Amino acid sequence: MSAILLWTLVAVIATAIIWKGSGLLERSSQRLSAYYRLPEIVQGAIVVAVGSSFPELSTTVISTLVHGEFELGVAAIVGSALFNILVIPGLSGLASKSPLQANRDLVYKEAQFYMIAVAVLTLTFAFAAIYHPVETSPQGGSIQGEMTRWLALMPVALYGLYLFVQYQDTLDHESDEDVSDIRPGREWGRLALSLVVIVVGVEGLVRAAINFGEIFGTPSFLWGITVVAAGTSIPDAFVSIRAARQGRGVTSIANVLGSNTFDLLVCIPAGVLIAGTAVVDFSLAAPMMAALTFATVLLFLMMRTHMILSRRESICLLVVYAAFVVWVSLESFGTIDLVPHLPPSGAVSAHATTG
Repeated sequence: MSAILLWTLVAVIATAIIWKGSGLLERSSQRLSAYYRLPEIVQGAIVVAVGSSFPELSTTVISTLVHGEFELGVAAIVGSALFNILVIPGLSGLASKSPLQANRDLVYKEAQFYMIAVAVLTLTFAFAAIYHPVETSPQGGSIQGEMTRWLALMPVALYGLYLFVQYQDTLDHESDEDVSDIRPGREWGRLALSLVVIVVGVEGLVRAAINFGEIFGTPSFLWGITVVAAGTSIPDAFVSIRAARQGRGVTSIANVLGSNTFDLLVCIPAGVLIAGTAVVDFSLAAPMMAALTFATVLLFLMMRTHMILSRRESICLLVVYAAFVVWVSLESFGTIDLVPHLPPSGAVSAHATTG
């Protein structure tokens, strides 16, 4: 019992540290965006989104290099993507004084590009299983494949295209905002400090998740896709909810979509590029990506109706996420077995290679 309380306290403190770092990051990102006169959609989809996704990137790197837990890092990113796409818009919609506003650029460009990101990552996992199969025991029955550095570059290349599309938006944008009081050197320094603070918090959160797995005798997958995912999504929630309260619905939702695009196309490949190769269990990846696809389509359809997200729709998103967490927990503890191999021990693992 004392161990549970100890690591619960560590997880709470780590989340608070990440929250503090996210506050510093939000301020510096917004001021730098204003200084460089970036349009609102680019600010939300790239500058703030990439910065607030730093916890997810840190999770993959720390889990892989420090703890040898690539499975936990990948689970955290997928869980974070689901948290971002369901919980954050839901909370933002409830926090907003009026229905959360969207626009056509957000729905037809950001949301659809994010759908492409989900499809490309799923295709990357499928290529690994088809062209680099890994033999498993006859009793296992799972479909596994080795994801190489070359395969990992495919989603990264798509993110390069995403950056190019966003860059085109900055060419025709003009801003008359007064930036005379902004000192870019100081703001870059604050941004760097915020990233260091976030790394410290993520390390504590990862350690707590690993110890929870040992205490309860459950795979790290469960704690990665729930506890670590929620903890690392605090920066996204902080940024999006505040934007919603200020009536900036476009920035609020663009941050979510941009952050998820970065998570899927950069964070997961980064883990593979660092580890050398990663053995991906497609039997596990397929249902997780299917759940993410369902959540994405659900949010897209809700935003498409009159270009707003109503309070009723926000509550619906929160209920869907709660159902997902209950399902994964029951599968992990062996209460139900609706999807075989979910989660198998070592479902997604990585090993360092030379060369």
